[in-house]
Amino acid sequence: MELCDRYRIPHSFFLGAGDGRWSEADRAKALAYEAYRRSVCESCGTRAAEWDEAQGGDRYAYVTTTVRCVGCELIAAEQDQVPEGPDGYGVRIGLVPRKP
Repeated sequence: MELCDRYRIPHSFFLGAGDGRWSEADRAKALAYEAYRRSVCESCGTRAAEWDEAQGGDRYAYVTTTVRCVGCELIAAEQDQVPEGPDGYGVRIGLVPRKP
């Protein structure tokens, strides 16, 4: 459903069974997918129901882990070099391949 959402195509068309028109089932799947997406925390990617025992969840459903991304590390280090104030307004740091 994520790809269907991204390309704005019906699920049946994605599966090769449809002609590109949105069926009732396609619309129901799209609405369910959107409801699911809205239930996911933008920060951690979990859903409140996963933690809520009253909804079948578990207060200890997840444990934390630490991951280091070298790309994010490079961006953060370079971001420290961006000047404060007007000279730094609009400056964004990104990554480009060293070799094309």
